[in-house]
Amino acid sequence: MTVARDAAALKREVRAAARAAGFDQVGFAPAAPPAHGDAYEAWLANGYHGEMGYMAREDAVRRRLDPREALPGCRTVIVVSLLYGSKPAGTTTPPRRPGGRGYPARRRRLPVVARYALGRDYHDVFEERLDALAAAIEDLAPGARTKRYVDYGPVLERDHAQRAGLGWIGRNTMLLHPDLGSYFMLGELLTDVEIEPDPPFVHDRCGTCRRCIDACPTDAILDGRVLDARLCISYLTIELRGPIPEALRPAIGNRVFGCDICQEVCPWNAEAPVPADPPFAPRPGQPMPPDDMIAWAEELAPLDADEFRARYRGTAFSRPGRDGLLRNLAVGLGNAGGAAARPVLERLRADASPLVREHARWALDRLPG
Repeated sequence: MTVARDAAALKREVRAAARAAGFDQVGFAPAAPPAHGDAYEAWLANGYHGEMGYMAREDAVRRRLDPREALPGCRTVIVVSLLYGSKPAGTTTPPRRPGGRGYPARRRRLPVVARYALGRDYHDVFEERLDALAAAIEDLAPGARTKRYVDYGPVLERDHAQRAGLGWIGRNTMLLHPDLGSYFMLGELLTDVEIEPDPPFVHDRCGTCRRCIDACPTDAILDGRVLDARLCISYLTIELRGPIPEALRPAIGNRVFGCDICQEVCPWNAEAPVPADPPFAPRPGQPMPPDDMIAWAEELAPLDADEFRARYRGTAFSRPGRDGLLRNLAVGLGNAGGAAARPVLERLRADASPLVREHARWALDRLPG
């Protein structure tokens, strides 16, 4: 354990270092078992994590239930956030009901992408900035040990963020801040330096509002602030490796990568700030998705897995892989309808990937004629 001589000064300096590293929020939580550990274990027991088996591994569960298992001697969890904006970027502004047949055909073919995903992979941005913060802490407290995590690590980040005063966990299970809304990502730096915790955020400001629950087209948000990931469009289009269940495909509409519906309808996001310098902005030369699902599918179809990885390296689109993204586009085109999609879907029906072929057949069956 590293002990600072002047705890108050160290806390101010670490907070300033986090700001200097580019983080929008910084809070300090004790390295204690999370308050919602029992709820997490119940969530796993109900199978709500779907195919994300890494979340249920014994060692991962042990670390999520006690940060000292992730970093022996850990005394403080430093929680930081990055705003990515409350307005959609580029050409992916979603209509209220994106798959609705009441929209013009061109509008229905718009590929809707989660707002965080159009630029750099947020994991890379967080890692760079957390490394800078870790270096600053080691300068301030020589001998300090740190360990960084983004959402891939075994940390119940929203639990620690609430304990660090950064917001409350809303009905949609997102962390909400009364001034910032929910369009931000979280990262954590575990350290053996003892820093006085910030006051936790104790007020639940969701009140009686149920807009997120009622708006979810797949009924993934359950009462009690529980998300059934198996029904969540973000899970279905990003994390799921196999076929999307047929019963859920129509509800996905043209959301081909992730979903922001529960955030779009949240009143706390109505006036959420947009960062002047978005941290996940695309790099120069980074490929942007076409603003038409047909064009995007035509662009991806000739690529093999290696070519796809090379094209989308450093972006969130690399997560589902070439076959997963084409699967999603096939579902979107089947929902959008229109004879113009038939040629590319016929091509996908002969694709080398069984996953792509099956979803293309499903989409073709939904087209007129």
